[in-house]
Amino acid sequence: MRALINVSLSIVVMIAGILPVSAAEPFAIHIVDETTGRPVPLVELETVNHLRFVTDNAGIIAFDEPGLMDMDVFFHVRSHGYEFPKDGFGFSGRRLQTISGGVEKLEIKRINIAERLYRLTGAGLYAESARLEAVAPIAKPLLNSGVFGSDSVHNAIYQGELFWLWGDTNRPGYPLGNFQVTCAQSTRPGEGNFDPDVGIDLRYFEGEDGFTRKMAPISGKGPTWLGGLLTLPDRNGKEHLVAKYVKVKPPLTVYEKGLCEYFPEKGIFERILVFDEIDSLAPNGHPFVHQVKGKEWVYFGQGVPTMRVPANYESWKDPSQYEAIVVDVAFVDATTGEAIKNHNGSVQWNPWRKKWISIFTQSEGESSYLGEIWYAEADTPEGPWRKAVKILTHDQYSFYNPKQHPYFSKEGGRVIYFEGTYTATFSNAPVKTPRYDYNQILYRLDLDDERLQIAR
Repeated sequence: MRALINVSLSIVVMIAGILPVSAAEPFAIHIVDETTGRPVPLVELETVNHLRFVTDNAGIIAFDEPGLMDMDVFFHVRSHGYEFPKDGFGFSGRRLQTISGGVEKLEIKRINIAERLYRLTGAGLYAESARLEAVAPIAKPLLNSGVFGSDSVHNAIYQGELFWLWGDTNRPGYPLGNFQVTCAQSTRPGEGNFDPDVGIDLRYFEGEDGFTRKMAPISGKGPTWLGGLLTLPDRNGKEHLVAKYVKVKPPLTVYEKGLCEYFPEKGIFERILVFDEIDSLAPNGHPFVHQVKGKEWVYFGQGVPTMRVPANYESWKDPSQYEAIVVDVAFVDATTGEAIKNHNGSVQWNPWRKKWISIFTQSEGESSYLGEIWYAEADTPEGPWRKAVKILTHDQYSFYNPKQHPYFSKEGGRVIYFEGTYTATFSNAPVKTPRYDYNQILYRLDLDDERLQIAR
């Protein structure tokens, strides 16, 4: 094929009487956070003639546009929740001399309180760096098990490792991918070389074709979605990995809801109970364990808890033991006092603050319909939940279903981590971000940041 292309180019050269085009060595543009010096992924650079480039996980763009090398090129610079200085005409950007083999480092100011670390899923995590022959910090920096994009993360510690789970998953070979749940495993923080500040090596469960296999092939038409993933002991101390499942039909209608369990000998989740009513009380969201008067309960909910059940396998399988929770919640902007309509999120106990922390998505936000992320604290899971501080913003783009990762916390809980789904879905985004769209992005939050104090 390459020989055929070369022949075609030679014919064009002979007819036109021009010299052949030679490839230039890329000009490296490196974007870093002006405060931390850490690389910033998801920064867009756009030329005057609207060529768009996006930094990879290393904050790198390898620029080698034919005809625009070794000359002055102006790049508009923008990124969700970050800002770049404007020139005298109001343009946020910089004119760079695109020297072949050269490097230019640009600092960008972070407006977000949360710091963007890297993208966890999808292709080309370090694609730009690879073009510069740079070494990536993870084993599969370009394509892992054919995953182009995955929706909404859940994870739990199971059999000594982190067990990861996502929803609908895109693939390279066709617009339709895996709609019966994608799963992976990884080591836990503190084991091996695992450091959430650096990267996570995900080991996907694969099918014979190398693409992620269907991990919850529960019978019935339409996709299978799982939530409320956790491990629970039975009365004999055996560990069970369990979740709630739903079956979905167009447009996004749930027609069956039940409980499922992972059977390691089969390598899949299987249905073990079907609820009689679709709107019946059921485990959901990101669970956490909380002790009340000496008894351990598992709490379930999205943003704030909605139900609880005794923290054992037998009780989880018995809907008669489910208890609805009355939560005192009325989120308001800690600065303006304006009401905040909360969407999905997660709640975790924080030992540093000695408070319960909710990180949630705002519904019908000002900058984006489902892309504004807020932080709030409460003395109990039931609340009262009031003051909240915006920690993440997006411009006409969604970032939904944020999940805290308590296993990742550092310095006694002072530094916490969360991720969510970055997608154009439910937004008015004019253009989908190449490589990043419909994927998971990890953020870090320093709870001593003075901007969070007004939530307390």
